[in-house]
Amino acid sequence: MAFAWIDEQAELRRRAGLVRTLRPRPSDSPLLDLASNDYLGLARHQEVTEGAARAARTWGGGSTGSRLVTGTTELHQELERELAEFCGVEAALVFSSGYAANLAAVTALAPHGSLIVSDAGNHASLIDGCRLARGSTQVVAHADPDAVRKALRTHEGPAVLVSDTVFSVDGDAAPLAALAEACREHGAGLVVDDAHGLGVLGDGGRGAPHAAGLAGADDVVVTVTLSKSLGSQGGAVLGPARVIDHLVNAARTFIFDTGLAPAAAGAALAALRLLRREPQRAARARAVAADLHARLSAAGLEAVRPDAAVVSVRAPSPEGAVRWAADCRAEGLAVGCFRPPSVPDGISRLRLTARADLSDGQIERAVRVIGETRP
Repeated sequence: MAFAWIDEQAELRRRAGLVRTLRPRPSDSPLLDLASNDYLGLARHQEVTEGAARAARTWGGGSTGSRLVTGTTELHQELERELAEFCGVEAALVFSSGYAANLAAVTALAPHGSLIVSDAGNHASLIDGCRLARGSTQVVAHADPDAVRKALRTHEGPAVLVSDTVFSVDGDAAPLAALAEACREHGAGLVVDDAHGLGVLGDGGRGAPHAAGLAGADDVVVTVTLSKSLGSQGGAVLGPARVIDHLVNAARTFIFDTGLAPAAAGAALAALRLLRREPQRAARARAVAADLHARLSAAGLEAVRPDAAVVSVRAPSPEGAVRWAADCRAEGLAVGCFRPPSVPDGISRLRLTARADLSDGQIERAVRVIGETRP
């Protein structure tokens, strides 16, 4: 019977306690949200939602085609110009998602005969980019510049290192300056995914590469998502103009994908402009993360010290993590639940989002609920 193997896989997931389910949320959820990636609290900000509505009224519900046919509007180009200026790079190219942006950057910058050095903790989108690229991939130890050097020494020819700037599971930051130095010693490029850094790290939220002094470097390419700090949807690749021009001509997820919907572009642009006016939001997100970590640790929980806005709390098992998250929800608190295979080290966690708009009272309430429901 066709697809009979699916039933076998489903049974294995059930036995392992790894079944995933969809849980639609209402528009007026009463839950205290520490599960989303809305780091700056902008997804429902009036200026951002109005930016989306205005763009839809002006340009329509969809972009109507690929970026190279009818899918590029003046709004897309305006967003690209302002993103590039804000992050301190020459040019930017907007995609329909951050996932598509990562696939584009890795596949288009790793041709046949090249070496891709990939951090062991990278996001699935970078991993899939490595799988699709024509170059060969070598996975190296997490956040280890010496491991990068060792890998690059084994290869002659084009090479690129790909890494998250802030890793989505534990919220730890990559040593970007040291990684860039290792790449430069061997003439390799550096591609970094700043999905969890943009809006949180750097001067006014300009991102981890900006904070590391790498903004505008001719050997560094940055990918970002518009769906986290900017509260919208979509992604972008930022970097030297010649790299962006190359992506327009070579990146399949740009050439063959329908362009980002105008409403998402309008929302992202409105959020970016709001962040420029209110740069303190970035510092507030970091402060909330530090406060959460301190309070959770004081309560005897095993929390990982955050480098940005992600706070990770270790759980005893996959089943324990699921039960813990469900008990938190029953007490009015939404938290993330990460289990294998989503976690590279096999350790299940609760994942908390330190949003800039959380009050001190909400932080106190979240810590109390997490502590009282621990398995």
